Formats: sequence, structure tokens, C-alpha cells
Amino acid sequence: MAIDLDPARRARLVAEIQGFFLESFDEEVSAFRAEQLLDFFLGHLGPQVYNQGVQDARVFMQRKLDDLDGEVYEPEGA
Repeated sequence: MAIDLDPARRARLVAEIQGFFLESFDEEVSAFRAEQLLDFFLGHLGPQVYNQGVQDARVFMQRKLDDLDGEVYEPEGA
């Protein structure tokens, strides 16, 4: 599964990678290298992070559905 980023988000992430390297390692990284690093992490970590997000959302929704009666049940009048 390829993760496509819109150009503005991609540019922001590349700049953040460059800033991280400069701040953390006192090393300048070209935009090309930062993009290569971004592509590496998107390819290797992206699917795992995405799948975890889907799993977390499924668990959250299942808990809400399991408690549906408690959330919206109206006692019937006698």
C-alpha cells in the first residue's frame, strides 16, 4: 500500500526532517536526502502505523457499539 502525501504536506515533512537533523546532529541534509528518508519511513513504517490506526478505530467503535444500550436505551413506560 503506497501512502501518497499531498505536495504541501510532503514539503512540510521534508523541511521538518531537515530541521531535525540540523538541530539534533548539527548536520545539514539536502531536500533530496530528506525526501529519500521520508520515502523509506513511509514505505517501512507507514503501513504498520496505518494498520494500527485502523485497529485502534475498530476497537473504539466496537466499545461504543457494545455499550449502545447503556448510551441510548430509554426505559419503556408501564
